[in-house]
Amino acid sequence: MKNLLVTGYRAHELGIFNQKHEGIPYIKKAIIAKLIPLIEDGLEWIIAPGQYGVDLWAAEAAISLRKRYPHLKCSIIAAYADPEANWKEDKQEYFRTILQEIDYYGSASNQPYSGVWQLTARDELLLRKTDGILLVYDEDAGEGSPRFMKKKALKKQQEEGYGIISISSEDIQSIVQEEQELRQDLDDFAGDEWGLDDL
Repeated sequence: MKNLLVTGYRAHELGIFNQKHEGIPYIKKAIIAKLIPLIEDGLEWIIAPGQYGVDLWAAEAAISLRKRYPHLKCSIIAAYADPEANWKEDKQEYFRTILQEIDYYGSASNQPYSGVWQLTARDELLLRKTDGILLVYDEDAGEGSPRFMKKKALKKQQEEGYGIISISSEDIQSIVQEEQELRQDLDDFAGDEWGLDDL
């Protein structure tokens, strides 16, 4: 797999309304955990649609992985021109910051939003240009916007063997639990039971 589409929930679908939400680092860690084996197996490009949420967190994850994997490239292909135009200023600034660090930015349509056809065209382009998808989506947690991309990816998988990798809410919760246990172990290590307070 050389080119991977990474997408999933929009931030508001997860109850996330700013970049300070405590869940974002865990989502990025879950994405990174799935990306590393793929990168080590030859993945070259991570491509995201660029909507506020998993798409941009995945781009951030890819950017951070370039320190360790300098060959890794990251692209955002939006559905239409200036997708961030109606976002709040802090989200626009976040988007612009990411755009400065990725390798390629484009859009399926050079016009501002004018209809669903642009989203459809973007999705078809992304699926055509990639070998697989990493999808942050959990059907058991309720339907969300990623269901449309999952349906298209499943069709392509049946027809062409397109790769589908999922990250569920359980995967993310597992990372949260591991970190909490690690913090507890560190707190225990620094506690009186080790006699370190007397040093």
